[in-house]
Amino acid sequence: MAMSGRSKRESRGSTRGKRESESRSSSARVKRERDRERETEAPSFRGSPVRVKREVEPASVREAPAPVVPAVRVKREREADEDSEPEREQRMAAWIPRTGGAATAPTWIPLTGVCWTLTLRNCVPSPSRISMRMPVWCVASTFRALSNVPPLRNYFLEEDNYKNIKRPPGDIMFLLVQRFGELMRKLWNPRNFKAHVSPHEMLQAVVLCSKKTFQITKQGDGVDFLSWFLNALHSALGGTKKKKKTIVTDVFQGSMRIFTKKLPHPDLPAEEKEQLLHNDEYQETMVESTFMYLTLDLPTAPLYKDEKEQLIIPQVPLFNILAKFNGITEKEYKTYKENFLKRFQLTKLPPYLIFCIKRFTKNNFFVEKNPTIVNFPITNVDLREYLSEEVQAVHKNTTYDLIANIVHDGKPSEGSYRIHVLHHGTGKWYELQDLQVTDILPQMITLSEAYIQIWKRRDNDETNQQGA
Repeated sequence: MAMSGRSKRESRGSTRGKRESESRSSSARVKRERDRERETEAPSFRGSPVRVKREVEPASVREAPAPVVPAVRVKREREADEDSEPEREQRMAAWIPRTGGAATAPTWIPLTGVCWTLTLRNCVPSPSRISMRMPVWCVASTFRALSNVPPLRNYFLEEDNYKNIKRPPGDIMFLLVQRFGELMRKLWNPRNFKAHVSPHEMLQAVVLCSKKTFQITKQGDGVDFLSWFLNALHSALGGTKKKKKTIVTDVFQGSMRIFTKKLPHPDLPAEEKEQLLHNDEYQETMVESTFMYLTLDLPTAPLYKDEKEQLIIPQVPLFNILAKFNGITEKEYKTYKENFLKRFQLTKLPPYLIFCIKRFTKNNFFVEKNPTIVNFPITNVDLREYLSEEVQAVHKNTTYDLIANIVHDGKPSEGSYRIHVLHHGTGKWYELQDLQVTDILPQMITLSEAYIQIWKRRDNDETNQQGA
């Protein structure tokens, strides 16, 4: 009985399988017949049915097929034909050939941080765009500003300048140099089809080398990142604090004298204070120090409204906050135990000078932003008066011109960064924020809340041209 039941089940299964296969074959047969009917009658573009006959094409037609030209190529050729000869010469003037040397740019590198954008008509040069998420706008602005410094840019465009630098085994900091060089070559690639660059690898190197101090998901401070990045880049290139120099120190490093005088405790009696001032511990001392950037302190912003019940944003000239480095102005610095009076005097001006305007103050509860507007000229800022007398004779060129201006907008924790860059070839200014690039007048740059600025020192040739 068991064997007969199994045979019945097997016969039922085989019958069911045959039926399913027959139904599938019949449905496939019906589908093929429908496809043949559709192929015999094909609708035209106007909607009227036109019967298509399968005829053999002549041999001449088969041997010479019509060439397929991409739409982008047709558009480029049409635009190239429409260009006039002066327009071509003006566009080609934005590029310079290679002149040779170890730190020179590769063949056909544009004069400034400007890439060819194929989305614009006639391939008008426009500033390169770095595609980044909102929390890392401070990183993007810093990279854009540094890419507009020609000596630093030209050094990293040539990989031969740093590929033979020996680092200790297991050192990950050299990854920062490699990724920064790759980013510069992406930004300045004349054959780059896209108008924007994604620095994903560079951001990963920043997170790894900073030990997650600067992360992709968190908004960081622009000055903190700039200070860390310049020092990390200098160290990764084999530089030291005093002896060995790198391209970073050659471009940005200056020197100053710091005069420090210790103050007695303010709660002490007046007689005891006078006695302490005669001790050697409370005498003024002088130290030579180097710097990568100068920190400019803003005056305290008003806390209360004026007579018209309005909060007026204060303004201060640039030369007022630069008086900190004239060697005369003293400022008090407080610590947990001691107070000091310090004054600063510049002894060496670098080819490219960085100003960091101190807008944020931290306390135990929150971070406060100072919205004071700094009034500064775009060109012709002379810093000779901030040098000592013996150094003034050595420094012939002390005049600087602005080439990059990083702005912070909004609240300290929820704000955003944008940057103004100068196109050296045309003298025009551009405003960059994420993927947005717009022209801006130089007069509008001074109305922004400037946070980080890069100034270029004039050479003898540039000074003579300005004087003429």
